[in-house]
Amino acid sequence: MKLVRVRGASKRRREPVVLGVAQFPLLLKELDDPFRTMVILDLATGLRCSELFALQWRDVLWDECMLLVRRAIVTGVVSDVKTKYSNAGMPLDPALAEVLRKWQRKTHFKNPEDWVFASPFRAGRNPWEPGSVERRHIIPATIRCGIGRIGWHSFRHTFRTLLDETGTPMKMQQELMRHADIRTTMNVYGKAMDASKREAHGKVVRLVLAAKVA
Repeated sequence: MKLVRVRGASKRRREPVVLGVAQFPLLLKELDDPFRTMVILDLATGLRCSELFALQWRDVLWDECMLLVRRAIVTGVVSDVKTKYSNAGMPLDPALAEVLRKWQRKTHFKNPEDWVFASPFRAGRNPWEPGSVERRHIIPATIRCGIGRIGWHSFRHTFRTLLDETGTPMKMQQELMRHADIRTTMNVYGKAMDASKREAHGKVVRLVLAAKVA
């Protein structure tokens, strides 16, 4: 039954809340690792939570400053992500790479095949479960700092808004958001250059990390 998907069952009834930059430090101050690193990475990349929790250390190409999004995990079922944007990888800003480096030094699960966010309660065999992290850690933190009840999709929407605010062209937004069809973002044509994508990604990362609490 885990393989069954009901069309429309996951449709959202209201638009997710978009965070303002001033709210980042309030939220991050309320979180400990690994949850703090999870939120930083999600805000700075716009990954779907199914992609975020399916990351393995071998997906982080440190020398190339690239992050490969090669799989997704939903209700414990791992599947391949097969779009040209995922296969090409996405830029990993050096400042964000350093955040991941710090987490890798802390975690007990740091081998290439280990999950980036491996669950210690499952001896690292599985990653943390997104819904459980949201209910037990993210929502309580957002309530404590006065933001209200928000979840993973708000971070993806926030990333999209930050791209807008930094003047990122719509085609580049499509590629950074990893939308297969540009109509999901906006019907604009053209190919975003890798250097420009890195610059746009770097601007978002700096907005996120500028508010980071030591």
